[in-house]
Amino acid sequence: MFAWSFAAATILPLSSEVPLAVVIRNSGDWLLPVLVATAGNTLGACTTYGLARAAVSMAPPHGEKTRRASALLAKYGAPAMVLSWVPVIGDVLVLLAGAARMSVWRFIGWTTLGKGVRYIAVALAVERF
Repeated sequence: MFAWSFAAATILPLSSEVPLAVVIRNSGDWLLPVLVATAGNTLGACTTYGLARAAVSMAPPHGEKTRRASALLAKYGAPAMVLSWVPVIGDVLVLLAGAARMSVWRFIGWTTLGKGVRYIAVALAVERF
């Protein structure tokens, strides 16, 4: 579950919700799978964040699209990272957060919150149906 969730947080086209649902259904427990999936998915996002941050320090981004996207992230700040779990949009937010050199602790906090709430919602849905 950890490795799958980690990989799903990168640009790989993977979904971690279905494997989580299977694990919850098979184990009958939701707390440990949710914690493991949240940790893996958050660390995967941290990897993308770190790579973006390192890439920008080597070659700062330029261009109108990059400036506009950075301005949007600056406007909404770290709380926007709650949406880091959303397919495609979340990947872009994570990359921009790294490129904008967002505080790593604020990034981790808001990203973990968003990913954890999403996984809790999946767990509740599995238990309900």
